[in-house]
Amino acid sequence: MMMSTAGLESRTRLVRKGQADGKCVCYWMSREQRVEDNQALAFAIASANKLGLPVLTLFSLSPSFIGAARRHYDFMLDGLIKVEGELARKAIGFRLVLGDPSKTVPDFLSTSCPAVLITDFDPLKAKRSWREEVCKETDVTIYEVDAHNIVPCWLASNKREWGAATLRRKLAQLLPDFLVKPPMFSVPKVPWRETQEVDWKKVRSTVQAVDYGAPITWLESGSKAALNKLESFISEGLSGYPDQRNDPNKEGQSGLSPYLHFGQISPQRVAWEVFKADAPQPSKQAFLEELIVRRELSDNFCLHAPDYDSVSGFPEWSKATLEQHRFDEREYVYSAREFEEAKTHDKLWNAAQNQMVRQGKMHGYIRMFWAKKILEWSETPEEAMRIAILLNDRYELDGRDPNGYAGIAWSIGGVHDRAWPSRKVLGKIRYMSLGGAKSKFDVESYVSRWS
Repeated sequence: MMMSTAGLESRTRLVRKGQADGKCVCYWMSREQRVEDNQALAFAIASANKLGLPVLTLFSLSPSFIGAARRHYDFMLDGLIKVEGELARKAIGFRLVLGDPSKTVPDFLSTSCPAVLITDFDPLKAKRSWREEVCKETDVTIYEVDAHNIVPCWLASNKREWGAATLRRKLAQLLPDFLVKPPMFSVPKVPWRETQEVDWKKVRSTVQAVDYGAPITWLESGSKAALNKLESFISEGLSGYPDQRNDPNKEGQSGLSPYLHFGQISPQRVAWEVFKADAPQPSKQAFLEELIVRRELSDNFCLHAPDYDSVSGFPEWSKATLEQHRFDEREYVYSAREFEEAKTHDKLWNAAQNQMVRQGKMHGYIRMFWAKKILEWSETPEEAMRIAILLNDRYELDGRDPNGYAGIAWSIGGVHDRAWPSRKVLGKIRYMSLGGAKSKFDVESYVSRWS
């Protein structure tokens, strides 16, 4: 997998052809909040070099965003402060504008007069809506770059994949071209000469998010911290993966999900470093399955199923079985507030909720158990989806992410799964139990830590 025929153009697509005269090439940074290993920024630099223009990076900050809390904004802004400094050292401009991106981005483009606009690929509805509105309000040429997937989402598949097996086969044909060492950073030939530092104190004051959960102090934000985390995982945790990944007491997972969510580390960089690491092949294969196949399956789901956050996005067999058991008597029924305050009868579930509220994270295996029990203890599947997404997006540091929406849809609606023997309430949705958890790890130790 070391020979590549795929360049920047292979992960880039033209969104809209427009006028090509301007003063700069503008990169609208959104999903990929990093400088190094950022193919979208690299494409902007290459485009600018061809045109003999400087590069200007734009970040449009929405004061509120689908359930994000203050802790999420703080983590993101801490990383963006470092991005601003890195760009300045590489003679690339950086501007941050405040407000609804569908309005602020066109306004900014009208004054900065770019010849080309480069933007990040993102399958989420809110982000796609922003891009569509920008297209309506400006006549500049726009390109979209997928720097978030190893294989660009639109190349991997042009339809909704119903399971990992079908996408895995398609990715296997393309990975030899895309799972390669990320290229070295190339400084623009024409430097950006205007100096205008962001007033970060003012930016933080405009954020309208609520203080759900304590500030995140156990994890440092930014690309340097992300690369350090990757290095630590490869040297200390990769060899034990996947044997320890289902034990939340051993911290056997990589811990990279917040960095991947905020685009502070390149998935291609992670994949490449793991691919060439001196570790057992089964461990590397298991990790790359999660990083590439499962993560990119989530992007595929959100791109091709706009109702990814709704019961209507479930497969037909799932909708049928949940409807059949809609009026089954629930042994327990809790309100959203009772779930949020960890006031259920189940000590393991409460401990998981407490960890999420305090730390902004939850172990992957526990996260599936957590969501499935919300289905069991909610009045309807619709209410279960609403509550699970609300809590996940409000507290998880990597919330509001395709992985989260796909994971919840898997747990509650059987998305990317198959039908299982039918049971009360869940119908044919896969069941997870406390007994199953006890067979995988020391439940009492976990409960003791987070109760």
